Amino acid sequence: MSVQSSLVMHPINTFGSDEQKEKYLPRLATGELIGCFGLTEPNHGSDPGSMETRARLKGDKYILNGSKNWITNAPIADVFLVWAKDDEGDIRGFILEKDFPGLSAPYIEGKATLMASATGMIFLEDVEVPKENMLPKVKGLKGPFTCLNSARYGISWGALGAAYACMDIARQYTLDRNQFGAPLAANQLIQKKLADMNTEIAIGLQGCLQVGRLLDEGKAPVELISMVKRNSCGKAIEIARNARDMLGGNGVSDEYHIIRHVVNLEAVNTYEGTHDVHALILGRAITGLPAFVPRMAP
Repeated sequence: MSVQSSLVMHPINTFGSDEQKEKYLPRLATGELIGCFGLTEPNHGSDPGSMETRARLKGDKYILNGSKNWITNAPIADVFLVWAKDDEGDIRGFILEKDFPGLSAPYIEGKATLMASATGMIFLEDVEVPKENMLPKVKGLKGPFTCLNSARYGISWGALGAAYACMDIARQYTLDRNQFGAPLAANQLIQKKLADMNTEIAIGLQGCLQVGRLLDEGKAPVELISMVKRNSCGKAIEIARNARDMLGGNGVSDEYHIIRHVVNLEAVNTYEGTHDVHALILGRAITGLPAFVPRMAP
């Protein structure tokens, strides 16, 4: 849903032409069409500005060549929103359809997380895209980053939802399981862990709510979105790991679901900007100094 709404429908609605909106948005909204967002490449994850995918103008069409990696929904998508550099080196967004010759989207095999997600690659080999399929109202990294910020905010809520599920499972398990003649939940260590979990979830939810209010007012800087995405994901994976530990050996059984949340949160902590990249975004805002590119000694 995050991909469909924030990464596909949002850019078409924000940066697309009236014709593009009319053609794609209604069917994307109903789920008749499935969309995917092609930004990450095999050699460029946190540095999308160095993307190698190219869009060369030829007559009334663009010819796209390149590849994208770790693309949610790619193998099942009907609509591909792909970012590529044009002849001037500007990053532009293009709407592709699954039956365009030269476009393929195989599954990524061997993935151990987010098993319900159809994740794949996108290969573009001389794919002809009509000029009218280019998003006309944006160029540069502003386009994909606007989409990512929308998705990151949604992720900040979702990660805490997974954390709450883990806490709830651990709470019930420790109430039901007796060891040494008493419920596990009667132990001070268990109660402290539950108190810490509940506190972090409550604080995180309040942070997400406040950022949402600022977004509604148009007053939320992008750094705040990085803050809540980073905080929610980091705290959620810590809570999930502690909850798994509270179940002992049963914590690694899929019967109790916690281990599924643990491995899923490993991916959530990485996608839409890694934990450390969001730290650098915040660090730049705090110090005024960018630290994304290492300073090499002369």
